[in-house]
Amino acid sequence: MKATVDLNCDMGEGFGADAAVLQYVSSVNVACGFHAGDPTIMHRTVAGALGCGVAVGAHPSLLDVQGFGRRAMRVTPEQAYDLVLYQVGALAGFCRVLGGRLSHVKAHGALYNMAARNAVVADAIARAVRDFDPALVLFGLAGSELVHAGRRAGLEVANEVFADRTYQRDGALTPRGQPDAMIRDVSAALAQAERMMREGKVRALDGSDLQIEADTICIHGDEPGAETFARELRALLARLGIAVCAPGHPNEVRSHPTFECAGKPLRA
Repeated sequence: MKATVDLNCDMGEGFGADAAVLQYVSSVNVACGFHAGDPTIMHRTVAGALGCGVAVGAHPSLLDVQGFGRRAMRVTPEQAYDLVLYQVGALAGFCRVLGGRLSHVKAHGALYNMAARNAVVADAIARAVRDFDPALVLFGLAGSELVHAGRRAGLEVANEVFADRTYQRDGALTPRGQPDAMIRDVSAALAQAERMMREGKVRALDGSDLQIEADTICIHGDEPGAETFARELRALLARLGIAVCAPGHPNEVRSHPTFECAGKPLRA
């Protein structure tokens, strides 16, 4: 059983339950305008997260607003590097002005999935993160090429798992275009998360069991019922005795309701 885990949520996309979910998570990944969001939304989202004591990360994407960053595109390593560096720098600027600091980087959508299996793209992303700030944590799909690239670049990495997504036999996420990609039954998603924490395993759609390392669990803020799921997941982790804290922030454990977020006490 793991002693700690991070709860992260993709935010700043212009919709979803951002403010409500903030009271339950320990880190957020803020859209940088290439797939969603804009400078004003970035500013507001970073301010809200910092005000709640939540670690702020950049969520860089392919330049694809119309496709929400989920359409695979052919990019060179140089283009991948530049895309990530540009977006990370933009979000870090808002963190600095607001008195905080950027904590981590998590690629979005198609870029994330490309980097999970393509070592060349993964290395380009890891180099961009390292060159901007080697203290940043790089999030990547658990066991993926992006995690390996981050380690090669000398970065701290966080293996990311998904309670509400299904897995393929090779450890990849089921593509969102398939009807069984999402787990929308809360009890089933919680059961998947519990097994990940207790056993380090997840069942793929074909019935096979996969070994999986879970440093951070993703919550999708744009899904219906996101606040309810976040609350239930925090309650599950509390029952398991697992503390919630952001990677790279071992002293910022938020597993008890003592911090005020937007006038509301955080809930375990």
